[in-house]
Amino acid sequence: MANTLNLGNGNWGVKKDSLLGYNSENGNFKPLAFNFDRASSATVVNKDGLIETVGSGEPRIDFKDDAKGALKLEPSRSNLITHSEDIESWATSGTITKTNNVHISPDGTQNAGTITSSASGFDRITQTISVSINSTYTASLFIKKEQTQTNYMGIGFIFTGGTTDVGYVIFDAINGVAVSADARIDVISEVKDFGDYWQLISTATDNGNNTSLQSNIYSTLSTNGTTTGAGISSPRTIWGIQLEQGSYATSYIPTQGSAVTRSAETANGAGDASTFNSQSGALFGEFKTDTDGGNFLISISEDNNNGGAVFIGADANEKIYTYYNSANHVSDINSYESLNKVCISWSSDGVKIYINGLSKNVLGSQALSTSNYNNIKLSRANTSLKFLGQIKDLRVYNTALTDAELAALTKI
Repeated sequence: MANTLNLGNGNWGVKKDSLLGYNSENGNFKPLAFNFDRASSATVVNKDGLIETVGSGEPRIDFKDDAKGALKLEPSRSNLITHSEDIESWATSGTITKTNNVHISPDGTQNAGTITSSASGFDRITQTISVSINSTYTASLFIKKEQTQTNYMGIGFIFTGGTTDVGYVIFDAINGVAVSADARIDVISEVKDFGDYWQLISTATDNGNNTSLQSNIYSTLSTNGTTTGAGISSPRTIWGIQLEQGSYATSYIPTQGSAVTRSAETANGAGDASTFNSQSGALFGEFKTDTDGGNFLISISEDNNNGGAVFIGADANEKIYTYYNSANHVSDINSYESLNKVCISWSSDGVKIYINGLSKNVLGSQALSTSNYNNIKLSRANTSLKFLGQIKDLRVYNTALTDAELAALTKI
């Protein structure tokens, strides 16, 4: 198999404003770089499992879930919480004690704080934020798991300015699971393991026609997972509080006194006419996409020619999507739940599609593109529908692949 361009698979060439492709045949990085752009700093999980900040324009290779790393691409988001780590600056409701810099946080420094209360009910630290009406917001924070006592704490919202609603999710601090949720508004919860007894917890909800949002971190809800009962006096350790407009939590955005915005990321324009073969070739990717229902694509094309291009990625219903020369195939496989291996191969014999080791040959014989492919973009050919998510491995072949090669390449 003639692999002419490889991005990732453990071989990452990263520098400011640029992301190098790798030639697996010659064992070196090619001077055919993706033009990378992000007009702000951003955080990423490094090889040591710690959250670190990288500078403006520096591509992020995230090692949270895999030792080989994956390119992380996210939309622009703002952390509306003005003090994401300084919990002593937060307002309080009820009997509660706040202490900064008590424990080592997921970024490897002693900047995680604790909140403690011996009362019962909705004792909490709180911050009120102005919000847009009829929008979805996601709150997230890191919570240190407890090891010796079953304790519960919560994260929640109070919306004001229109109809007033309360939404909260209660978490088991030992097992790292949501045990109950308020049903008055739509609350979605997710828990992600960050190791060393840390867990990232997020909740998302639609604010209806309200104009302000009170983000609450509850220290004491109960000892039985409900909103009544005896208080809990043992400290709750928290760090990295975030509130963002959107339906899911993105990477952590630190703040120190004001809201902070992380800019969107793009990577386009790698390769040239000698890298690709419009008459016979293959495009392979191992990726998972974000979950906001957008179209997220990777393309090979001639400049901005969408019609004569090759696409892999996801459609608006978050399903694996492949496209060749104006014909497309939508799989029944979710594009965001886990990494998927997708390959589309084309030649005068027709178009072949394999996903996770299985043939999806529904396009059959297709007229070959008259384009002369000269670049690969992490977007649609015209740079719209940008890819958002994680790319672990991306390869271009300048000859078509056999069924046996396709099955082996995409096998999970």
